[in-house]
Amino acid sequence: MDFSKSWKTAYFHGRTLRRATGIGLFDANFYDVGTDEAFWISGPKRDRSDTRYGPTGPTVEDAATDAYRAFLRGAPLPGREAG
Repeated sequence: MDFSKSWKTAYFHGRTLRRATGIGLFDANFYDVGTDEAFWISGPKRDRSDTRYGPTGPTVEDAATDAYRAFLRGAPLPGREAG
C-alpha cells in the first residue's frame, strides 16, 4: 500500500482509495473512488488487536508477512525506522 504525500489517498492493488472524512460513511475511513466501496485502513498493533471487530486476526498480504511478524517481535515498520 502506498499513500499520497498528504495521506489523503491510498493506492492498493490498482485501487485508488480516498479519505472518507466529512462524507457520512458510518464504518469506513477510506472509499474506492471507482466503485464507492468502503474500507477501514489501520496500521498494525503489537498487541495484535489489529481487527476492528471480532476475535479473528488481520488479513496480511503475502508480501508483508515477514515484515508483520518482525514488527510483532519489536522491529520498526518498513519505512519507519527508528532513529
